[in-house]
Parts: sequence; structure tokens; C-alpha cells
Amino acid sequence: MMLRRGFILFLPRLVGLLLVACCSMSIVYMLACTPKGDNKQPALPRVHSPTVKEGYEAVLQEREEQHHNYIVSLKKQIAQLKGALQGRTEQLKKMQNQYPNPLDIWLDHSNPEKSQANLLAFLRSQVDKAEVHSGVKLSTEYAAVPFESFTLQKVYQLETGLTRHPEEKPVRKDKRDELIEVIELAVGSLNKPEGVSNAKHRVYTASDFIEGIYRTEKNKGTLYELTFKGDAKHQFKKIVLFRPFGPVMKVKNENVDMADTLINVIVPLAKRASKFRQFMQNFREMGIQQDGRIHLTVVYFGKEQMNEVKSILENTSKSANFKNFTFIQLNEEFSRGKGLDVGARLWKGNNVVLFFCDVDIYFTAEFLNSCRLNTQPGKKVFYPVLFSQYNPSIIYGHHDSIPSLEQQLIIKKETGFWRDFGFGMTCQYRSDFINIGGFDLDIKGWGGEDVHLYRKYLHSNLIVIRTPVRGLFHLWHEKQCLDELTPEQYKMCMQSKAMNEASHGQLGMLVFKQEIETHLHRQKLSSKKT
Repeated sequence: MMLRRGFILFLPRLVGLLLVACCSMSIVYMLACTPKGDNKQPALPRVHSPTVKEGYEAVLQEREEQHHNYIVSLKKQIAQLKGALQGRTEQLKKMQNQYPNPLDIWLDHSNPEKSQANLLAFLRSQVDKAEVHSGVKLSTEYAAVPFESFTLQKVYQLETGLTRHPEEKPVRKDKRDELIEVIELAVGSLNKPEGVSNAKHRVYTASDFIEGIYRTEKNKGTLYELTFKGDAKHQFKKIVLFRPFGPVMKVKNENVDMADTLINVIVPLAKRASKFRQFMQNFREMGIQQDGRIHLTVVYFGKEQMNEVKSILENTSKSANFKNFTFIQLNEEFSRGKGLDVGARLWKGNNVVLFFCDVDIYFTAEFLNSCRLNTQPGKKVFYPVLFSQYNPSIIYGHHDSIPSLEQQLIIKKETGFWRDFGFGMTCQYRSDFINIGGFDLDIKGWGGEDVHLYRKYLHSNLIVIRTPVRGLFHLWHEKQCLDELTPEQYKMCMQSKAMNEASHGQLGMLVFKQEIETHLHRQKLSSKKT
């Protein structure tokens, strides 16, 4: 559409240039007809010469031939310009037929079949323009359009503002109707598989729906990716739909078998043995017992508390009969990027999904499936937005006791926030990580390395799936911002520390605690007087 409109704007300029060219040629023609006044002009014969008549005739014949040749040349140039103009006009008509104006489609009632075909062609061109089949190179991390995820009952959204919650039931009717329509259309597509006529097949219902993600590109449409239960354990059905500012169109219907898809969880670590013990409890329950298709790589820096960490790992291995782990020890200063890079490159097996993780992360078995479903070698990488927990001592300060860890993992406005400024937890195939160049190993200490890797993926042709996930949590811990950090790293660390403590409302209650207590005290005094 933009190309057609640009040519329409250029057409008057082309006609104007043609007129200017014709005028210029006319002026040149007039100048050419004027006798030259230089010394090279052929001398005219003298009046009393016996050859005066023949001389004039020869000069006039020569001038006539020159003018004739010049006119022929001008006619050829004009014919070429007319041909070019006609070619441009035909191109414009062809583009109009290929990308018709939607307004013309609706107004033309004389040929409904052609109007319908033109509309379908336009809508399919919108699919081709959108980031559906391949990634688009982006300039910065702020240019990425994030997805939002949803289930039958809830929507998990990033742009919460002041009135929306990170997890909520769709209140607006249009949003609720939109998601219901998409799920119903996906179920209908599953129950009418392509290429199957009278053969018996499973009947799908909305209860088979697991979760979906969606995002809207403002000038193209809305992309939906829905995951359903498959025919067997670890098998899924995935439906991709697109709403190009009109009817939803089925883009893909494929079987996804993740039964043999292994995830290598890579954890860089230095000291923090108590946190590692808590992490291994989560890893044992979700990774070993519930999922079972998982490998753990621990990259340990230094020797302090190393024996304790190894003991925790070995005890888990014996009690759970788990042998799929690797322990790598590096005698150097801690660097998160270096640890993840070393863990990824030392893998000797087949191409594997890498999950870059930290020791203060809690994940569910459902998240591990999301990690598999949203990665594809050479095509897609997964950057989940995790839910970051606030300080439990502030959240539950008015309670008699702090609930257990599992009871704290609730996605609500008062308990935490979507950590949309963090890019450290990511899933990608090892081949994509190696091909993109891995981490920037010049970055030391805390922060920065994850953003550099994220930008590399954005600058490539890979599709970056960025969406909040309900099964990945950042557990609260007191953050120490060391003096050794660079000014930029220290600023990022302090911003993260401020965000981690509590919500705006809870922090406000702490700031105005004395004022609130004074108010309550005055209320008691006034009630006693009455």
C-alpha cells in the first residue's frame, strides 16, 4: 500500500518533468535554427559571383538536413519518455490489482467474487509483513514487541499501569470476547484437521487448552500462539492464528513432540551454599521428579564453600538417583557471563535447549515445557519475563508468621512485579547461542552481560519470544551493590534493589508510618472523649 501511494505521489512530478523536458528541447531547437555568429560559419558567396545560386542552395540543404536529424532525435526521446510513462502506469495498475484499497473493495458491489479475492490477498499480505514466519532486525531492546500470555481464566500482562494487575480476569468485554473467540476458533481447527475426511479422530474442547501468548503490531494485526494437550504425555498441539485487522486466519497447525527434548540448566555460582540448597529442593521436585528430561550444569567460581555445594549436589544425586549433572570449577573472579558461556560450550552431546538460570530462581515443570515450546533452532529464542517477589518481611509484616515459600508464590500486585527490565533468564538452543557469538566475556561482576546477548538476538533474524510466564519466580534476597562495580553497573544494581523491596503502596505505608500512627492515636483520644 505504501509503495502504491508513493508512486501516486510521484506520478504528477514525472508528468511535470516530461513537460519541462519538452520545453527545453523546443528552446534548443529554436537556438539551433538561429544562424551562428562565430568564425566557423560557412562563408556565403558574394552577390556578383557566378556561383551565388548554387552556393545558397548548398548551404540551405545542409542546414535542412541538420534540422531534420535533430527533429528525428527529439521524436525518439519523446517516444522513449512516453514508453516509460506507459510502463509506470501499467505497474501502478498491477499494484492496484495486487494490493487493492480496502475502501474500494467494500464500495465495489459489481463483482463480489473479485472483491473477496482482493480482500483475502490484502489480508495475506498483512501476514507476510508481520513478524510471523521470520524475525525482523531491531535497532534496540526497546523496539521489541512483547507477547502477553493467557489461560481460560486469567491474562498475564506487562503494561499494568495504575489500574491493571499483572494477573487478572479480563474485565473489558472486548478483550474477553476476543480471547474466547480465538480459543473457540483454535478448538474448531483442531477438530477439523486438514487432509482427514471420515477418519475418526480425537474431539478437542476448551479444557484441553493449556496456555497462549499474543501480541499486537499496531499497523499489521494480532498474532496468537495457543498450546493444547496432545495425544500422549509430553506431546502438544500448537495453533498459530493471526488477526490482520479483520477475520482471524489460521497460520499453522502442527504436532509438537517434546518427549525427547532435553534442557540443560546452567547455573553460575560463587559461595551462597544455603541458597543453592534451596535451589536444589526446587530442582529435585520440578526438574527431576515431575519433568525428568533435564540436565544440570553448575559452574563454580573459587573454592570457598565449594565442598558444601558439591556435597549438596551429590546428596541429591544419590537420593533421587540423578546422574545428569556436571560440576565445573573455575579458579577466577566471579563472572556470570563467563560461567554461562563456559557451561554452554563444554556440552558434548547433541543440540540441546539451554536454560540460563540463577540460584535465586524458582521454576515449575510447566515453565520447562514453555521453555521447550518457545525455542526452535535457527528460528526462535525465548526470553521469559519472570515474576519478582517483594520482601516477605514487608509483605507479611502484619501477619503472625511468614507463610512457606510455596504459599508466597502468588502473582498479585501486592506480592511482586513482572521483572520486565531483566534479561538474564533465557532459553535457546545451543547452536543459536554459539552462532550468535555467546556472551561478551569482557564484562565482569554483576549485570550487563545479559543485555548484550539479548541485543545480539534482536539484531539477528531470529524471532525473540518475550512474554510473562506464570511458572518462573525471582525469590527475594537482600541485594548488595559493591563499590567495585562500574558507575553504570552500580546504577542498575541500585535500581534493581529499590524495585525489589515492596509495592508503591507498601513503601508509602512505611514512609508515612509515623503519620498514620499519629492519626490512629488522635482517633482513639477523640473516641474516649465522646
